Amino acid sequence: MVTIGSVKQPAFLSSICKPVSTVRPWIETASADYHQRREQPARFATLSLKASMYDFFKQNFRWLAGGFLLTYFSSFGQTFFVSSSVGEWQSQFELSHGQFGRLYMLATLASALCLPFLGRLVDILPVSRMVLLVIPILAVASLLAANASSVVMLAIAIFLLRLFGQGMMTHIALTATGRWFEQQRGRAISIVVLGHQGGEATLPLLFATVVNAQGFQAGWTLGAVSLIGIGLPLAYYAYRRPRIPQEHSQEGEISKSEIRSWTRTEVLRDPLFWILLIGVLAPPFIGTTIFYHQVYLTELNNWPPRVYAFSLSVMAGTTVFFALTSGALIDRFRATSVLPFFLLPLAATCFVLSRGGPVPTLFVVMVLIGISYGCSSTLFGAVWPEVYGTLHLGAIRSVIVSFMVFATAAGPGLTGTLIDRGIPLPVQMFWAGIYCLVATLVVGLTSLQLKKRSKQAFVLRAS
Repeated sequence: MVTIGSVKQPAFLSSICKPVSTVRPWIETASADYHQRREQPARFATLSLKASMYDFFKQNFRWLAGGFLLTYFSSFGQTFFVSSSVGEWQSQFELSHGQFGRLYMLATLASALCLPFLGRLVDILPVSRMVLLVIPILAVASLLAANASSVVMLAIAIFLLRLFGQGMMTHIALTATGRWFEQQRGRAISIVVLGHQGGEATLPLLFATVVNAQGFQAGWTLGAVSLIGIGLPLAYYAYRRPRIPQEHSQEGEISKSEIRSWTRTEVLRDPLFWILLIGVLAPPFIGTTIFYHQVYLTELNNWPPRVYAFSLSVMAGTTVFFALTSGALIDRFRATSVLPFFLLPLAATCFVLSRGGPVPTLFVVMVLIGISYGCSSTLFGAVWPEVYGTLHLGAIRSVIVSFMVFATAAGPGLTGTLIDRGIPLPVQMFWAGIYCLVATLVVGLTSLQLKKRSKQAFVLRAS
């Protein structure tokens, strides 16, 4: 008999216990080493994230910078920039607020109708050639805006600004980025869309400085010069050499490069596409409505104009932060997993506006709008190539952008009509919040269907 501890055991167990006792220290050491290595990534997660972001930006600088430039210079066709000259145009051509509003709406709707036909060129021509086509036309539109001698010429100028500024510049940037990046698509798009915030933060101030010194015609002329002298050569150089995606998914995952590329006709026949639009069109419709009626809201809630102007910088900072954050989440969990949640901040915005309140309420609203804008701007660039592939991405996105432009045009007109008929904006905001919650549920269920369809397609290809 042998003794283990205080208990006597049969002698034959000594042949087993001896090797176990010899191996046991090695097992304990290996186990401790395993747990130490397992905890190490979490301990240095922040440092690794910073290093990986720096490496990513360094390795892909030219393509990220090209997209940033396009979204930055798209500002010349965005509402926030065009509206800075509305007063001068109304005075020059003796237009009322309603007359100019209708002119602007019709020009915007006309640009939306042209986008599906012009946008598909991104699938046919190299991106660098699209840059050579679009930026000069946008510069010509800026010159027309500066030298319009009639209402017709002004309408043509606004049409071109909206089509080639708001529409095509952003369309080219997001289509190229979505096509050229795979595993880190969310991160890339989150950097490219920051050009919008950069334009909002700098161009109105620069334009106002020139206008105060030389007049609004000089401001638009200088904009055309900057497009040709800065935007065109830099964006062309950045996009002259296309990026070839080299990322590969981990074993057992569905590679994004293996996603079947749908044609635009197939997408338009897909019921899930139209269900997704229920949610996708909410931010441009509601967001444009809120900022179009900013004077109405500030007067209703007694928000001082200076405080409102400062709150816009809070919104811009929040947008930047959540654009980058949502990019990381999309790369980690995929866009279809983030999709069900992007409308929740917008719903909260609507409910807060429906009740109104003192100045702190304004900052709550701007933070919520910033969260919504940051998440949706990155998400909308990543979800379509993930769901429908990249081969026909330009044609597909052109349809989506066209619907979004329609939403931005319809929002102010519809809500303004309801206000005239006795339905105040806070009441409309409450029901808009309800719509967002319903759309969240619908989009969430659709997201599950998209994941199921993707897995089924992967199994069929594997078999």
